[in-house]
Amino acid sequence: MRKLTLALLGGASICLAFTIALLLWRAGGGWGAGAAGLAAGLGLAFSLQGVVGRSLDHGTLKKDFDALRDAHLAITGRLEKIDQSLAVLVDAIQETAVRSSEELTLEVRMLEDLVQRMSVSLDGRLGGRTEGAGDLAGKREDQAGALLQTVREALADNRVDLYLQPVVSLPQRRTVFYESFSRLRDESGRVMMPAQYLSVAEPEGLVAAIDNLLLFRCVQIVRRLARQDRKVGIFCNISLSSLSDEDFFPQFLEFLSENKDMAGALIFELGQAAFDQRGSTEARHMAKLADLGFRFSIDKVTDLDLDFRELQRADVKFIKIAAGVLLSELVEVDGRPTVKSLQDLHASDFASLTRRYGAEIIAEKIETERQVVDVLDLDIAYGQGHLFGEPRAIRDAVLAETDPPVGFMRSTLRRSAAGGR
Repeated sequence: MRKLTLALLGGASICLAFTIALLLWRAGGGWGAGAAGLAAGLGLAFSLQGVVGRSLDHGTLKKDFDALRDAHLAITGRLEKIDQSLAVLVDAIQETAVRSSEELTLEVRMLEDLVQRMSVSLDGRLGGRTEGAGDLAGKREDQAGALLQTVREALADNRVDLYLQPVVSLPQRRTVFYESFSRLRDESGRVMMPAQYLSVAEPEGLVAAIDNLLLFRCVQIVRRLARQDRKVGIFCNISLSSLSDEDFFPQFLEFLSENKDMAGALIFELGQAAFDQRGSTEARHMAKLADLGFRFSIDKVTDLDLDFRELQRADVKFIKIAAGVLLSELVEVDGRPTVKSLQDLHASDFASLTRRYGAEIIAEKIETERQVVDVLDLDIAYGQGHLFGEPRAIRDAVLAETDPPVGFMRSTLRRSAAGGR
């Protein structure tokens, strides 16, 4: 099309030149045939120069444009290849990170379980010795005495750390609660786990002192969070021995009465076995706490055949079930998933059943993303576990703010020592 246009323009220019020459020749007046021919030749030359110039300019411009287009296409192709490579790299990094995180979490959990099993096994072996094993029995008594002294000194010197682990809403994974744990340290700074010292601390009445200190610090942490407009609750463990202690519990109740504005943020927690073993004294003391507005939670659940009416009467608002236990209790009946103890109920309706009795299920010890998916299929609203956050120690600066008043622990320890003799 461009070639035809140039040809037409050239022809028009030639015709114009000859027309001007003809007019000059016919006009006479000194314009002879030579002049007319000269004019026609000049017109023709200028016309051809313009046509050729435009043709050359167009050719050069076309070559430049084609080169630019080829370069653009080459760059575009390289960018697409780079984008594809980056996408593959990002996916690989994310997959590796998730896999590494899950593997590390599982390793940590396995290590904790191994330590706990070793501790229980050791206690069982030591406890099973007969009186005839004189030296071993004496050695065990010496070890227990030394451990008991370490526990007393840790309490007296306030070497008790507070650990918090988040409890999150599902599926948003927003922290809505924390669970509190107490950890004692010996003189060297070594952390002692509850499985190590509870066997000697409970008979001596020291568990009440630990519960008292933990409660005091939980109240102070709740107040600190409230100042930051962080409306979260804290699960605070309480032992059955503390609930049954007629000397300890009045002080416990008095402290809570002075801080009953914290009732909405403090949830007292005890294990399923302890809850089932409650006597009239423990039940009465739990009722007094409920009258102040405090709520309860049960954890370490191993049997899903729960007495929901009894839980409701005791103001139990949360039921913590390990994800592994919960999922292992699912069975298929007539092609639909159910709970072993409630086979006429669809598995996804189990959480709705507990809600009808005023209790929410918290799936704890969640370690993998696969467990999160399975738990969500059961319509469970809360989760806890290493996947969402491990128990972390409160910083020393914050912990200093939660130290009990002077004489608080000493008076508690004196009462515990007197009751343990």
